[in-house]
Amino acid sequence: MITELRRRAYLNAMQVANWLPRVALPFAAPSRPELLEPLEAAPAPAAVAPVAAAVEAPPAVVEPTAPAVSERPKIEVPRPAARVEAKPQPVAGEEEAPAAPTKVAAVPPPRFSLQLLRAGNCVILAELSTGEPFAARDPAYLLLKDLLRAAGLPDSPQILGEPVRWPLLARGTMDQGPQAALEYVQGFLMARLEEVEDCKCLWLVGLPAIRFAGEADAQAYNRELQVEGLGAAWALPSLELLMDEPARKAPLWQAMQRVMRRWHASGAESLHE
Repeated sequence: MITELRRRAYLNAMQVANWLPRVALPFAAPSRPELLEPLEAAPAPAAVAPVAAAVEAPPAVVEPTAPAVSERPKIEVPRPAARVEAKPQPVAGEEEAPAAPTKVAAVPPPRFSLQLLRAGNCVILAELSTGEPFAARDPAYLLLKDLLRAAGLPDSPQILGEPVRWPLLARGTMDQGPQAALEYVQGFLMARLEEVEDCKCLWLVGLPAIRFAGEADAQAYNRELQVEGLGAAWALPSLELLMDEPARKAPLWQAMQRVMRRWHASGAESLHE
């Protein structure tokens, strides 16, 4: 089973405009009934009308030529005027030139890889700087385990599915710009969060996760976000950035102490009961 966005990407790559499935597809958009209607043939008399008008046009043009011959002095006056009026026409063509550069404004598709994991009642969407899944000896993965341990969560997170890689296709005419990437990542998360029970907080680790899942930027580091359809989220710098700039760990720890109430609230309530 694949999502509707990925299915359309494959069809666009194969240059398939219209198609009908033999059975009902999961996560598929409803069929458009207008595609099932037969095409109406164009009326034949419509093509005859321009021909008839073209046949009647020559007599009207021939009639004014007779009085033009009788008025010889007037023939010399319109000729120079017509030549002068024909000169400004190339200027109008030059005004259309600035419209051509606007077609070149093409936004390149963003490139990123994200891994979805689960630790306790938190779900983590982390950036993969190398594009490959986490390995047991990977320094970034060891740092993630330290962060989970400091947050009071299990330090052996469960990997949920394959990494999300963008762009989806190396070739093709499908739109793979930033807006399409945002819609795809958010749709992917909504589908996976429905399968996860008791998710208290979504960790967005790295700028691509914050931008295409939380609709924010680097200014949101160490802050809590409310994302429509995804709920409460916490924005963190990437694991590579934390290793390159250790000074970022102090504000991260201060922010973690404020946010920990989200995933520890259920445990505290059970103890009081």
